[in-house]
Amino acid sequence: MARATSLYVCQSCGAQSRQFFGRCSSCGSWNTLVEQTATPTDNRRRRPVAAAPEAAMPAAPRRSEPIAAVGDRPLQRLGSGYGELDRVLGGGLVPGSLVLLGGDPGIGKSTLLLQSAQAMAARHSVLYVSAEESAQQVKLRWRRLAEEQGELSPVTAQEAGGAGLQLLAETDLELVLQELEALRPAVAVIDSIQALHDGELGSAPGSVAQVRECAAALARIAKRQDTALLLVGHVTKEGMLAGPKVLEHLVDAVLTFEGDRFASHRLLRAVKNRFGATHELGVFEMRGQGLTQVLNPSELFLGSDEPSAGTATIVACEGTRPLVVELQALVSTTSYSSPRRTATGIGTNRLHQILAVLEKHLGLPLSRFDCYLAVAGGLEVEEPAADLGVAAAVVASYRDLTLPPGTVLIGELGLGGQLRPVAQLEQRLQESARLGFRRAVVPKGSGLGRLAAGLDLQLLEAGGVAEALVAALGVNPADDRA
Repeated sequence: MARATSLYVCQSCGAQSRQFFGRCSSCGSWNTLVEQTATPTDNRRRRPVAAAPEAAMPAAPRRSEPIAAVGDRPLQRLGSGYGELDRVLGGGLVPGSLVLLGGDPGIGKSTLLLQSAQAMAARHSVLYVSAEESAQQVKLRWRRLAEEQGELSPVTAQEAGGAGLQLLAETDLELVLQELEALRPAVAVIDSIQALHDGELGSAPGSVAQVRECAAALARIAKRQDTALLLVGHVTKEGMLAGPKVLEHLVDAVLTFEGDRFASHRLLRAVKNRFGATHELGVFEMRGQGLTQVLNPSELFLGSDEPSAGTATIVACEGTRPLVVELQALVSTTSYSSPRRTATGIGTNRLHQILAVLEKHLGLPLSRFDCYLAVAGGLEVEEPAADLGVAAAVVASYRDLTLPPGTVLIGELGLGGQLRPVAQLEQRLQESARLGFRRAVVPKGSGLGRLAAGLDLQLLEAGGVAEALVAALGVNPADDRA
């Protein structure tokens, strides 16, 4: 029998070393090397359930073939029961795919997947594996959600929606694989991948080796049985997915569930998606009956109808979804030698650039003023189409002006003060008109005058920042150079 050897494994990236170092030579993290006992792989006996059934008999060698000759199989996606989740996934779950869902503790990952599993159980066989809660705890949460949704009474909650949903409270990977092999469900939820334990490894649950081997075994059986797997993943204190980076490479999609603990809405994004786009956004709201879809997310990011100085409205795009968002700016005389620049929801470097453009081309002495900028609702706006709205909010606060009601601003600012066109302008205008806005300041040359007329939308085109602000505010901000 071969003698076991010791390896030091980095808990951040999974790199291995035969000697201990204070700093990982692969990722540069400090104090992340943990000693683990490794047995030579040629003497290890792997479980039969995680291997292909044909592994016991000699397999015929595979030969390459032209890609056009590969047999086509229609892609049948499985609806998750939530249109917002399906939007982010690209239309639904793909059989045999692995989806990793990460997010902060208490954000609602388990609630989202439990409600989705309950909805899918009406049409497909679903297995919910809880490695962190007991079966009784999951049952209590499932019953509470079913009753508070108003669709089920306490008497019928036990029968309706639960016939096709199987529950397994287990941390042993071997038993989980056996249950997957026996049931062959269409969808399986693993909550969570860090809590599973492979008895063939000597390391503790959640370690790099455990997460890597558990995910690989689940991936093999999912591909073989065409079972769509939804994995819950923990995150580190920096907000990154815990475990080895190979976990993100192994799965087909990586979703992040974001939200502020002071706000009720939750944002679902795709960081990686082999079967769809990665720039879509799903919006949910946490209520007493659990997570509910927000079909009109623009309402979350708009303030009151009463106009106020320093407030501007923009249309930001998250993937193919336009969102009408309110920006708020506050410009006040500084009491410091260097004025403060604070931005929430928009990059600070972007704010510095816009302030420099306004000071250079409009002559506003903003270098003597503090400037604070915030996006209503806590949304992160990264695209440059918000530049014109930021500039209008800053100038309106500086001049103590209010923009006319029903006005949206769309455009990117160049360093020369020019207004650049943006993508998906037609969709932005349609969303603005749907929400009752009647004026839109956009870059010149959009060619959408006929569309705007059909939407009963007054289109104000401008070639530069000064012209755009005159159209939006009704006054020339460059006239005041105090």
